Amino acid sequence: MWFRKKNITTEIPAAKVDERLKVYLPRLWPYRFIGNIIILTLIASISLGIYVIKTNFVGQKLISISDYFISFTSKIGFTLDDILVYGRVKTPLEEINNVVTIHRGDNIFGSDIHQLRADLEQLPWVKSAVIKRSYMPNTIKIKLSERQIQAIWQINGRFYPVDTLGNVIDTDQIPNQPLLLIIGRGAPQNLNDLLTIISNDDDDIYPRVKAAVFVSERRWNIILDDIENGITIKLPAHNTEAAWKKLLKLNKTRGILKRKLTIIDLRFDNKILVTPRKLSADERVNLNKGKEHSI
Repeated sequence: MWFRKKNITTEIPAAKVDERLKVYLPRLWPYRFIGNIIILTLIASISLGIYVIKTNFVGQKLISISDYFISFTSKIGFTLDDILVYGRVKTPLEEINNVVTIHRGDNIFGSDIHQLRADLEQLPWVKSAVIKRSYMPNTIKIKLSERQIQAIWQINGRFYPVDTLGNVIDTDQIPNQPLLLIIGRGAPQNLNDLLTIISNDDDDIYPRVKAAVFVSERRWNIILDDIENGITIKLPAHNTEAAWKKLLKLNKTRGILKRKLTIIDLRFDNKILVTPRKLSADERVNLNKGKEHSI
């Protein structure tokens, strides 16, 4: 007899695995998907930027909108009726006309008032400018603040006005009224420091100052009463204020500025040097007559 053998399968029980020790592979497809979107967006942005730059698309659209706005507002009456300038004293009208290129009948919104203000402030006499638009009537109002002169600077045979900030005004217009004459390279930039010292006195010496010479770009010589025949006060390069106060004290106690002197040298700490003025022929005659009468 034939016997069929039975297949005998032996089941091996699976080993128990601790769940805490399992390692799971990360799911990478969401990150790859987000990364691809970012890269595509970046490429699209760069392409759009290159297109805009090459074609000047935005600039052309803005110009088109601006032209339409100017045309539309001109049709409905926003045209310039007048230009009013306030505060002009020293600035020549021709210089203003060269800068203000807008005219009656132009669109009131067509001018760049910020650029116009910057151009006006480049004029020699203009310290600052304020520009405003006004409607009904349509006007542009320009208010100028001009520089105030406090001295005339002499350099290389030429004369230049100097304003209250020590700035040189590049113009050929020289005022007629008496002003302090300053001489020497670097004088305008150092003028205010000098005026701070010599203008504050109780002896009325400052009104007698006619000229100030900046010597070797280090120190000042002050000339009183007359530029050619006045008293020259030599101030030191350092401790200028102390030297000036010394002069004020000497003038109060001894009346040094009433004497016939040509030079008062204050450059030394422990002494003052003075140079008497030579008498003219008439003064010598009068002096001799006085001596005869006294005898």
